[in-house]
Amino acid sequence: MNSPASPGPRSSPASTLYDVAREAGVSTATVSRVVHGQQRVSPSTRQRVLEVIEALGYVPDSAAQSMVLRRKEVIGLVAIEPRGPDTEIEHEGLLFVEEVLRGVESSLTPIGWSVLISVRRPGDTTDAFRWLQKISAKVDGLLIVEGIDSAEQLARLASRTPIVLVSGSPDEPYVDVVGADNRTGSDALVSHLVEQHGYTSLCYVAGPPEAPDALERRTAFDEALARYPGVRLAGSFEGRFATVSGQLAVREILAGPRRELPDAIVCANDQMAIGAMQELRAAGIRVPADVAVAGFDDIALGALLAPALTTVHQPTQLLGERACALLLDRIAEPGRPRQTQRLPTRLVVRESCGCHAPAAPVPYHSSL
Repeated sequence: MNSPASPGPRSSPASTLYDVAREAGVSTATVSRVVHGQQRVSPSTRQRVLEVIEALGYVPDSAAQSMVLRRKEVIGLVAIEPRGPDTEIEHEGLLFVEEVLRGVESSLTPIGWSVLISVRRPGDTTDAFRWLQKISAKVDGLLIVEGIDSAEQLARLASRTPIVLVSGSPDEPYVDVVGADNRTGSDALVSHLVEQHGYTSLCYVAGPPEAPDALERRTAFDEALARYPGVRLAGSFEGRFATVSGQLAVREILAGPRRELPDAIVCANDQMAIGAMQELRAAGIRVPADVAVAGFDDIALGALLAPALTTVHQPTQLLGERACALLLDRIAEPGRPRQTQRLPTRLVVRESCGCHAPAAPVPYHSSL
């Protein structure tokens, strides 16, 4: 009589990648990374997967290997510029897509993959869909930065190409989404302006209505303002996430019959806030002594302004890293459940809201 087999993974000549994933308690994407020598796996997880592979006697079959060889090892990063036709590419600071790209490249470089970048001006949604179809034929998966509005079009595209939306709507039903917690950040900003500074009239410069980030920030701003009965919305302007939008908003304020200034101008991103500050300065209006200004995103240039810009920090590079990781997992395992990730934001208080600059460090003088 044979003795009972010892507990643990069962060896089988027909073991599959899914068997290894189940026994090791990891995703099939993680097993694939271990099998193909990719680096995005912790040492402990890698060791566990290797032990299960040995115990099961798993060997990747030729079909699986050929699938890997046929991969292009290229990710597409696509975006439609949320700007009007009169706006040129801006040189101040790092644009949102550029920061996302940094995160994507930091994830792809260790595994030897490349990124194909395509940015186009706003236009007909049908043309945008055809554009994405053409790009999808050249890559293994797509990272879309607010590129398509239609859920139907996304569903059609996602049926044949792995897709992750960067800063997309969390309610999107057909694709994975990675975005920032716009609600918490916007709420913290309004609370600071009202409770810490006592401001009672705020103007808002919104982003483009087709951008999910812009809609979330505007909704959160309105809801936060509604909590303070004595605080009013002194004006609202639709912008395009560009410096010129902040400039035009201020010109509209100053063109009013009474030229009544609000206590603060809140902008849906930093570039519009920078434009507002430039226009106020050109008109001889002091920030923050006459009008406070605040933004959102925490781009590098904001900290270098005088006064430095109060804003909400979102981890833009981390958005790119997380979105890329999700996409690589989706490429390795197309049938995995849809995921949505929301990354935390935080208020960054500087001088443009009326707060004092932090004290400069006292220089150290050695007595030796």
